[in-house]
Amino acid sequence: MTAPTATVSPGNDSPPLIEIHGISKVYRMGTNEVYALRQVDLLVRRGEFIAIMGTSGSGKSTMMNILGCLDTPTSGSYRLDGVKVDGLSRNALADLRNAKLGFVFQGFNLLSRTSAIDNVELPLLYDRTHTPRDTKALARAALERVGLGGRMDHHPSELSGGQQQRVAIARALVTSPTLILADEPTGNLDSRTTLDVMSLFQELNDQGITILLVTHEPEVSQYAKRIVEMRDGRIRRDHPVENHRRAAEDLRAHDSGEVAA
Repeated sequence: MTAPTATVSPGNDSPPLIEIHGISKVYRMGTNEVYALRQVDLLVRRGEFIAIMGTSGSGKSTMMNILGCLDTPTSGSYRLDGVKVDGLSRNALADLRNAKLGFVFQGFNLLSRTSAIDNVELPLLYDRTHTPRDTKALARAALERVGLGGRMDHHPSELSGGQQQRVAIARALVTSPTLILADEPTGNLDSRTTLDVMSLFQELNDQGITILLVTHEPEVSQYAKRIVEMRDGRIRRDHPVENHRRAAEDLRAHDSGEVAA
């Protein structure tokens, strides 16, 4: 067995936001064992923007589910913002997710018969700490933050794909998460809308929000600051993005009919 290589994010001495060591995930099917992850090590610092890449079956979705406290590893250790995750109960995992994480999905996952503001407000209503706060005002502020202040009362069917994804991003932001996890967030979008959404992610990252994005699209990964490439349940390569692109610039070039360099 090849010894796992510790993966450390470059150029940042702050305490790790995510720290996993020796994480494995094994699915047992009768007498067979299928390894989705094999002895993975990863450090993520605050303020990073990381793209996790890999083909189907590489382990990237399993990695995202474990990082998002949606699944538990078979072995290994995981700390999220200083909290020891492995070994927590289901309720404790749910509370940690709600307190620390925001999720953005490929299919938007919006309630079709519910307005944008009510969709965004939803995570606040599931807060079991019952912290007194104006949930409508927080949802409104999150929608304004993603440029949808004028679409608060619209239903998903009245919004474009890009606007629906912006609502989903606002919903991820409304709890003031420590980390946003985005799973193929541009997978259902055309090229222009992809640039629009990636521009928003870069803007949020510039504001200090840590983002982990799963994608199979190399061109999308170039808008991140760091790429983690997975294959066969292992991290095969972890490197900074040398030619870091700005999606807003590429969007302006797209709209003017120019070809992005």
